[in-house]
Amino acid sequence: MPKVRSSSGRPRKEGFNRSGHSLNPERPTEGLKGVGNVRSRSTIKRLQMYRNFRAKRDRRGKILTPAPFQGWVPSGTVARVEPSIKWFGNSRVISQNALQKFQEEMGNAIKDPYKVVLKPTDLPITLLNESAKYQKVHLLDTESFESTFGKKKQRKRPNLAVRDLTDMSRVAEEKEEGYTEDKDRDLVREDDGVKDAVRDWVFGAGQSKRIWNELHKVVDSSDVLLQVLDARDPMGTRSRYIEEFLRNEKPHKHLFFILNKVDLVPTWVTQRWVAKLSHEYPTIAFHASLTHPFGKGALINLLRQLGKLHIDKRQISVGFIGYPNVGKSSVINTLRSKKVCSVAPIAGETKVWQYITLMKRIFLIDCPGVVYPSAETDTEKVLKGVVRVELVTNPEDYVTEVLKRVRPEYIGRMYRVTKWEDTQDFLEQLAKKTGKLLKGGEPDVAVVARMVLNDWQRGKLPFYIVPEGYEVPTGAAPAATEEDTKASESVKKGRELRQVQDFRKIRVNLEFAEDEIKELDAIDVEMLQKQKEERQKRKLNRPEEDSSSGLSDIYSEDEFDEAKGKVVRKKKTRIATSCGSFTVEDVTPKAGMTSKARRALERSLKRKKVGSNFYEVNNVKNRRRKN
Repeated sequence: MPKVRSSSGRPRKEGFNRSGHSLNPERPTEGLKGVGNVRSRSTIKRLQMYRNFRAKRDRRGKILTPAPFQGWVPSGTVARVEPSIKWFGNSRVISQNALQKFQEEMGNAIKDPYKVVLKPTDLPITLLNESAKYQKVHLLDTESFESTFGKKKQRKRPNLAVRDLTDMSRVAEEKEEGYTEDKDRDLVREDDGVKDAVRDWVFGAGQSKRIWNELHKVVDSSDVLLQVLDARDPMGTRSRYIEEFLRNEKPHKHLFFILNKVDLVPTWVTQRWVAKLSHEYPTIAFHASLTHPFGKGALINLLRQLGKLHIDKRQISVGFIGYPNVGKSSVINTLRSKKVCSVAPIAGETKVWQYITLMKRIFLIDCPGVVYPSAETDTEKVLKGVVRVELVTNPEDYVTEVLKRVRPEYIGRMYRVTKWEDTQDFLEQLAKKTGKLLKGGEPDVAVVARMVLNDWQRGKLPFYIVPEGYEVPTGAAPAATEEDTKASESVKKGRELRQVQDFRKIRVNLEFAEDEIKELDAIDVEMLQKQKEERQKRKLNRPEEDSSSGLSDIYSEDEFDEAKGKVVRKKKTRIATSCGSFTVEDVTPKAGMTSKARRALERSLKRKKVGSNFYEVNNVKNRRRKN
């Protein structure tokens, strides 16, 4: 039925609505209390369409007030779609050069870990990937033998990989050059009577199906993934499988490196590892501690930047992944400045994933440690901290590698044993010194070996691996070539996610020899000063989300005094009271709290318990029996 009206032109229009109703598009939108997102004009029109989906007519059927989104034509006109060839043509045409340029720039942006794709296009750009060209094709399904060589062949010449004997010999030579006997599983070997024993079940830690399910739950639930590495052996605690999985299957998720336990290695080693790993992913040096952390402010700044990049999301989740016993839960406790995750110096303390609130929009996810099945030996697994020492059957077999990796002067300083012939002699001397003896005065070698392995896993024995090519300071290194400059050009473009850290503030808890202590490379002091000023401004104008997040003193790190050339520690005073003696730190006095901040503090401290516990109120199964 066509729309009917007596005169042409738009119908009568109502005057301005001065009310403050939420469905009034002309209402003032400034200073509204309790309104987070004000309804836009288009939203109001859509809601009005749901409510008033019919036009208002008089008793004769004439339209007085049109329905929402209703057009107007003269009375008696039948509306129709204009016939045009434009309805069947392309809405937008792009040239091949522009498409190729877009594909290259998009690929470079995805491969660069310092760049973030904020708003991907709705077009199916995955069709531009030429992955199908490199996939293996089931040849017998597409071209059978009869249709290629038989009487029913469909082409003159078959599509073969080689054309003649020359090509065949060339392909055979290339395969022979790339052949390795160790990787050939089909090779028949002589039986020399030596066979590999069944591996102990302890060395399968971190590889169960349940643990991998926990990992994939964390990966699927996280927007940002932080891979925690051990500063003593970062390359040994990296999971290449997870990195390849994220690069191929989850390219929209961000991956960062957290170099934990920097207090167990010299400072120059930390600086070299951060410089090396930053070429692949953004890397932050970190020391997990509730009292004197390092890298806490840089990590929180990084999470804040990611929160601003994803401003369209209501919240972002940050997942912590990595090997067992690298300090994932300790990093979370450091960020929250209190114990929210159970931690222990042994592997396998975290059993299931756990959600922790850092801020209003930032959540942390703790994940159990996962070990990808690889060619690691049992000794490497024990020394990486993957296996619990108390579950190892023959612990003395793994002490030999510890004595090879740790310098003899460190062993003598730790255990008061200066000379030994072999591992057995060392363990026997240590057992006699510590009093670990069996009946008849025989040394208990197994108990002493577990003591040494526990000291190794807990960082009491100095050991570290220097990155390859970074044994000398950066200033003494040869100049970079043009190829190296071009290769690292994509990494230098998006340095917004890079955090400049002052490595002079790291507290090294172990004593190293003088020949192992080297000078640090030049540090960008101007950038550090700029970051310090930004932190001070943020403290003065701290947003509401930080004040209600439970964070306490985010940037409570020691300061480096340029004049003295050393780290200035906070002064501690011992005060004796009637209740006992306490250690108090001198801090700068803070300004008085405003009434608004005082009320917010009172609300946060107020008990929020609603209802009651059934088992506390009722005497279930007569548990509170009266004797």
